[in-house]
Amino acid sequence: MALHETPLPGSGGSAPSAAADGAAAPALDPHDRGRLLAGAHHDPHALLGAHPVPGGIAFRTLRPFAREVSVVVDGARTPLVSEGDGLFSAVLPLDEVPAYTLAVAYGDDEPVETHDPYRFLPALGDFDLHLIHEGRHEELWTALGAHPMTHQGVAGTRFTVWAPNALGVRLAADFTYWDGTAFPMRSLGSSGVWELFLPGVGEGTRYKFEIHSRHGHRFLKADPMARRTEAPPNTASVVAASHYEWGDKEWMARRGDTPVHEAPFSVYEVHLPSWRPGLTYRELAEVLPAYVKDMGFTHVELMPVAEHPYGPSWGYQVTGFYAPTARLGTPDDFKYLVDALHRAGIGVIMDWVPAHFPKDDWALARFDGEPLYEPGDSRRADHPDWGTFTFDYARTEVRNFLVANAVYWCQEFHIDGLRVDAVASMLYLDYSREDGGWEPNAYGGREDLAAMAFLQEMNATVYRRCPGVVTIAEESTAWGGVTRPTDTGGLGFGLKWNMGWMHDSLEYVSHEPVHRKYHHHEMTFAMVYAYSENYVLPISHDEVVHGKQALVSKMPGDWWQRRANVRAYLGFMWAHPGKQLLFMGQEFAQGAEWSEKAGPEWWLLDEDYHSAGDHRGVQDLVRDLNAHYRRLPSLWQRDTDPSGFRWVAVDSADDNVFAFLRYDAEGRPLLAVSNFSPVVRHGYRLAVGDDVVAWEEILNTDAARYGGGDVVNPDPVKPEDGHVRLTLPPLATVWLAPTPL
Repeated sequence: MALHETPLPGSGGSAPSAAADGAAAPALDPHDRGRLLAGAHHDPHALLGAHPVPGGIAFRTLRPFAREVSVVVDGARTPLVSEGDGLFSAVLPLDEVPAYTLAVAYGDDEPVETHDPYRFLPALGDFDLHLIHEGRHEELWTALGAHPMTHQGVAGTRFTVWAPNALGVRLAADFTYWDGTAFPMRSLGSSGVWELFLPGVGEGTRYKFEIHSRHGHRFLKADPMARRTEAPPNTASVVAASHYEWGDKEWMARRGDTPVHEAPFSVYEVHLPSWRPGLTYRELAEVLPAYVKDMGFTHVELMPVAEHPYGPSWGYQVTGFYAPTARLGTPDDFKYLVDALHRAGIGVIMDWVPAHFPKDDWALARFDGEPLYEPGDSRRADHPDWGTFTFDYARTEVRNFLVANAVYWCQEFHIDGLRVDAVASMLYLDYSREDGGWEPNAYGGREDLAAMAFLQEMNATVYRRCPGVVTIAEESTAWGGVTRPTDTGGLGFGLKWNMGWMHDSLEYVSHEPVHRKYHHHEMTFAMVYAYSENYVLPISHDEVVHGKQALVSKMPGDWWQRRANVRAYLGFMWAHPGKQLLFMGQEFAQGAEWSEKAGPEWWLLDEDYHSAGDHRGVQDLVRDLNAHYRRLPSLWQRDTDPSGFRWVAVDSADDNVFAFLRYDAEGRPLLAVSNFSPVVRHGYRLAVGDDVVAWEEILNTDAARYGGGDVVNPDPVKPEDGHVRLTLPPLATVWLAPTPL
């Protein structure tokens, strides 16, 4: 039996032969025959299969390398006549097309009985094709790609692909030895979609599409809609169906109860392949949720999970937009990890990359021989920063591919948020382009109007279809209205990374304390625009690689001072308006830059490491910051409301001191004071008003348990004439709350 024939149950050469061969079938038109054999025919089902002709029913099949082929009707086997080039045909004296199968023999093997793919009607409906053509198929993954199914009573897999510029498309798979000759697909009208139902083909089959371009070239392409792929460096798509049963019903039901901008939102950013190198999705599910829960973070943010060929791209150069990377397991394995995080009370945000894609010749680039997913103008198609292609957001089918992809991750994998990468590179036509390397929009501006419309559609669709999901923009410019609703002209994101705060605050703390007074505004300027958008304060992977140094290594001074600076900075950050994000390894003051090969330096926490206590002290602080943060609504409930914040000390540049009040919805305050000088300040006077009878220190980053000098305010502090006098530890942040709490 040849590997590319799937036998019917109970078959194997026992059917009786007919008394005589069928009559010769009418010859194919030479032009049609040539196109069929070249893989350039738009309708192979019109030539193959069974069709009425004068004198009966003509049967024709294309089985390259077969020794013989017979048609089996009511148990009787009639040999087909070889027409050469793998074509076999005959006419049987029948009044109508019967139920039939084929018996195919290769080499010395006995014939194997199998269904004929070319006797089946299209397995994709007209409504699906209409939605695809209109660019409005919000569940595109259910229409395109490879889908195991039962069609006309027969089990198999429906293969569909959008390739509107192709002259022909054929299916090549492991069972065809990657030769697509035997399985040409049909074009479904003007939709640009090609379809073939293959009986007997099921899960685990590896496949690609063989494209015949208008330029006469033939090449293999991975399925853009593949829901599973081979593990890199292999590049085939894999037929898959989900069998996972979710256990997070309670989480899904309540995740949208509180708007995200009014809820605690403390994010631990993770690169899954390197967090604990070597662990699979299911193995990570045994340790990651417990660690994140112990540390008190409300969410994890996963750097891109979608399949990508080059590991050191960290997932930001995606080729399989609908498939979790096979490096760590199957799609159901990834669902198991998400489910485990949800059951631990942890939300899951995923980095999503609709800004660009790599130029690998087996993937999306020039998919059907022409620019398809990318713009036709190379000035717009080429991304100058990353050597990749940008998407053609003006094309309805491409926009649909991306909008449906956003919905797919949230709907099928229960993802709670999408952090959209490189939004600025999408919004500006001149992004990283020299003069003359770009064209203005229809109004003469530099804004990419199609990208704007795409982002608005994506956000509106995700929020409508997936209650409780948040979208987050990594947008590094002053573009207005990123988090404003789409119906008022905004882009419609829920949150935006505050890249200005990140840059300015890191710049400030990198200076020696004696020079910080000259940079005081870098720590206060963010409050000028803090309520223009809904912000996340990100200390992300981008800030601890490529020579930027780990967070603790950015700080000036000796080892003690560096750790103290980190602790003070984190205390300031967690109290500042905006949501929190910290990249893995920074929660325990890893000194080295992150490496995707090695991951976090967990050994720094080992008992036998001489400085383990130093690193555990910072880790304990982050754990306590999260614990206080989650229980104190003043730190998150009014993040987007100016009345939830008041400066207490904004101009104490000579002292390197910052102090402010945060208020919850009931008006209960929290006082945060940061001293970025390496000296103790006794009796430091701050105007806090008389509303609070006494203030109690609830967190001090200089506490001994964190590795500090234990300069604390042990007793409640009572205001006098609206002022309090505090002892400010060196290089430290203290939080005080009204007593009793």
